[in-house]
Amino acid sequence: MRGAVKELDTQGITYEFGGHSNKVLEADALVVSPGIPSNAPLVQAAQSRGLPIFSELEIASWYCPGVIVAITGTNGKTTTTALTGRMFKDARRPAVVAGNIGTAFSQVVGDMTSESVAVVEVSSFQLDFITAFRPKVAAILNITPDHLDRYEHRFENYVAAKERIFQNQAEGDTLIFNADDGIACEIVEKHLHPRVTRLPFSTRRSLEQGAMVQSDVLTIRVDNQQLDVIPVASLSLFGEHNVANALAALLAAWVLEVPIASIRATLKNFKGVEHRLEFIRELDGVTFINDSKATNVDAVWYALRSFKQPIVALFGGRDKGNDYSRLHELVRAHVRAIVAIGESANKVVEAFSGLVPVVKATNMEDAVASARRLAVSGDVVLLSPACASFDWFDNFEHRGRVFKEIVNALTSSS
Repeated sequence: MRGAVKELDTQGITYEFGGHSNKVLEADALVVSPGIPSNAPLVQAAQSRGLPIFSELEIASWYCPGVIVAITGTNGKTTTTALTGRMFKDARRPAVVAGNIGTAFSQVVGDMTSESVAVVEVSSFQLDFITAFRPKVAAILNITPDHLDRYEHRFENYVAAKERIFQNQAEGDTLIFNADDGIACEIVEKHLHPRVTRLPFSTRRSLEQGAMVQSDVLTIRVDNQQLDVIPVASLSLFGEHNVANALAALLAAWVLEVPIASIRATLKNFKGVEHRLEFIRELDGVTFINDSKATNVDAVWYALRSFKQPIVALFGGRDKGNDYSRLHELVRAHVRAIVAIGESANKVVEAFSGLVPVVKATNMEDAVASARRLAVSGDVVLLSPACASFDWFDNFEHRGRVFKEIVNALTSSS
C-alpha cells in the first residue's frame, strides 16, 4: 500500500482508500477491478451518468505493443495459460503470463516489446467491461454454469460474458475452441466473425481441422497436413481434462510458430500449477492431492475422473448454488468416503449420504485427520471442494496452502 501511495503522490494523482466519495463520479472514466460486480451501486451510478467503464484488461490492451493470446473457460484456464506461456518461454520467445492467473496485465504490459507475446488468462468478470480488447489468438476451453450469483442466476448472461473474448476478432485472428463443448460450439457458430480462423480441439473424435487425439497421440491437422505431436502417455499432466488443455495450448503456440519439437519438450516436462491436482506426498501408501482451485462442480467432475485408485474426497466451503447430482455416478464408482467441510458441510452430507460414508469436519486439521482415518493404502485423499473458500480461508490459495502444511506435517503410522 505504501508503495502505491508513493507512486500516486509522485504522479500527482488523487486517490481514496477504504471507501469513496462522490468525487469518483467526477472522473472521465472508471477502470474497475474484476472483483467489482456490474450491479454494484457505484457502477450503476456511473452508468446512469453515462460515465465510460472499462476493465483493467481493456485498458492494458490499449498499451500492448505485441501479440495477445487470451484464454478463457470455466475450468482449466490457469493450467492452459501457464502451459502456453511455458511453450513460448521454452522456445526462447519473449513472453509475459498475466491476467486472472495472478499478475495484472497492466503490471507487465510496460515490459513488452513488439516481439513479445502476452499470454493472458481471462475470466468472465474481466470481460464484462471490454470495448476494443482484441486478442490475436483466443481460446475457449469450456463453458459450464459458474458464478451465476454474479449474473442474475442466468446462465445465458454468463455465456454472453465468455463470448466477449472473440467479439472484436476479425480477419487475421484465430479462435481455438472445444469441439466437445456444446455451448462453445453454439456461440462460435452464431456469433464469430466469418473471417476469423477457427481451430477446434477434441479429446473424443477426429476433426478435419484442429487438434485431436489420434491413436493415443496428440495430433494437429490443418489444411490437409497432419502433425503428430506427443503420445498421451508422455504428457507430464494427467487426466482427460488436461489432455484437452494441452491440445488448446499446443494450438495456440503452433499458430504463433513455436516449433513442434519445442512444444513436444514442454508437454513432456510441464508439471502443472499449484492447487490444481497438485501432488503433495505419499504416506503409508496413501497419496495426497491438493485441488483447492476446483471451486465448482464441473472441476470436481474432471478431478474424480483423473484417478483409477479409490478416493477419499474433501468437499465443501462457501456454496455457489451447487447441484451435486452430476457427481453422483462418479462418486459411486470412484469414491470410498467423503469428508464435508466448511459452511456447506450439511449440504454435502445431504447430497451424498446413502451413496458413500460421509463425515463432517470442524476445521481443516479435523478434515485431514478424518480423511486419513478413512483411507487405506492405495487410496487417494483429494481436496477438491467444489466451493469457494471464503468461509474458512482468504482464498483458494490459502486453503490449498493450509491443506498442504497439515498433510506435510503428518507422520507415518508404521
